[in-house]
Amino acid sequence: MGCERGVSALVQLEMIAAAHFTRHRDSGIDVSTKVEPSKMSGNPDEADVPSIRRRSSRVLRHNTVMREARQHDGRVGPEDRVAQAFWLREPGRGEIRPARLPEPGPGDVVVRTVRSGISRGTETLVFRGAVPLAQRARMRAPFQEGDFPGPVKYGYLNVGAVEEGPAELRGRTVFCLYPHQTAYVVPAGAVSVVPEDVPPARAVLAGTVETAVNALWDALPAVGDRVAVVGGGMVGCCVARLLSRYPAVRVTLVDVDPGRADVAAVLGVDFALPNDAPEGLDLVVHTSATSEGLQRALDLLAVEGTVIDLSWYGDTEVRLSLGGAFHDRRLAIRSSQVGAVSPARASRRTSADRLALALEVLRDPAFDALLTGESRFDELPDVMARLAAGSLPALCHTITYGEA
Repeated sequence: MGCERGVSALVQLEMIAAAHFTRHRDSGIDVSTKVEPSKMSGNPDEADVPSIRRRSSRVLRHNTVMREARQHDGRVGPEDRVAQAFWLREPGRGEIRPARLPEPGPGDVVVRTVRSGISRGTETLVFRGAVPLAQRARMRAPFQEGDFPGPVKYGYLNVGAVEEGPAELRGRTVFCLYPHQTAYVVPAGAVSVVPEDVPPARAVLAGTVETAVNALWDALPAVGDRVAVVGGGMVGCCVARLLSRYPAVRVTLVDVDPGRADVAAVLGVDFALPNDAPEGLDLVVHTSATSEGLQRALDLLAVEGTVIDLSWYGDTEVRLSLGGAFHDRRLAIRSSQVGAVSPARASRRTSADRLALALEVLRDPAFDALLTGESRFDELPDVMARLAAGSLPALCHTITYGEA
C-alpha cells in the first residue's frame, strides 16, 4: 500500500487541533474545559413556584426519556459524554477504551461516528510498531493521542453525523481526520460536509482520494500520456480512477494480485501483472511500498520518464539498481506527499479546497469497488491484527457503528 494520510498530518488541521487541545487542556478531562452554564435570569421572588415545579418535573421526565433514547441509538448528550475509542496498546495489540468527551465550546461540533475506514498501508505499519523514531513527529495524525509505538490512538478516515454545533452543520454528514471512535468533539473547521449523494461508506475514502489528487497535481499528466500505476492498493486504485478521466490517457494498473483485474475493470483502466506491464511509458505512479515495485516502475519508463512515488516505507530498507537505464535514459523519481499541497497548486489552493474536491470526486460510484469488507467497531482489535498479518485481504475495510 502507498503512503496514505498518516505520513504527515495536514498542517492546517494540526494547528486547529493544537489550538483546540490547548484551549481545553486544563479541565481535568483529557483535552477539555468545562463551560460555565449561563445564569438564570428573572426574579425568583416573583416566580410561580408550583408552575416551576411542574415544568421541572416535565423537564426531568424529558431528560430521562432522551437519555434512554441515546442509550439505544448511540447518541451522546451533555449528561453522558463518554465514547469508545480504539487504541493500540502496544505493537500488535489493540483494545477498546472509554473516552470521556470534552464539553463543546461555541465553535465546536459534537460528531457521532457513522463509519470509519482503515488506511491499510499506514495503519497496519503503525499497528506493527514500524514507525521509525526519526519520523514519529511527522507521522502524527491531527487528532492523535499518545505516542508511537504505543499506547496510541491513531487513524484519520472518519465519517459521522453532527449532533451539536453551528446551525449550518447540525444534522449534516461530515468527514474528519479523526481516529476510530464512536463520538468526538472537534472545532467546526476540522470537519468537511459530505455531499448528500455520497454514501458514508464511500465518503471514508476522502482522505485517500485527496492523496491521489495531490499526486496528480505533482505529476501533471498530459493529454495522450501512457501511464501505469504500480501497486493496486487504496491509493493506487484512487489514482488510477482519476487518471482514467484524462483525455486520451492510457492507464494500466499493475499489481502482483491477479484479482485486482476485476477492480481495474470497474475503474475503467487496463490491468497487468508486473512482468506483463507495457513499457516505454511517460509516467509511472508507484504505490506498492516495495523495492521490487519501485524498481519495476523505473523499468517501465521511456527516456526522461518520471516515477511519482507515493509509498511510505516506514523502517523498511529500499534497494534499487541504478547502474544502467536509470542514467542512460535520464529517468527521475519524485516523492509526492499529502502533508502539504503540491507546489503546482499551493499558491491557489488550500488543503481545505483539496479535501472538498476529493469529496466531490467521490460522487463517482466506481469508487465503491474499493470497499471490500466491513466489521463492527467492537471487532476492530481483531480486524487490525488480521490486516497487519495479511490474513484478511482487503482494499478498504470499513468499520460500522450501528448506523443501521
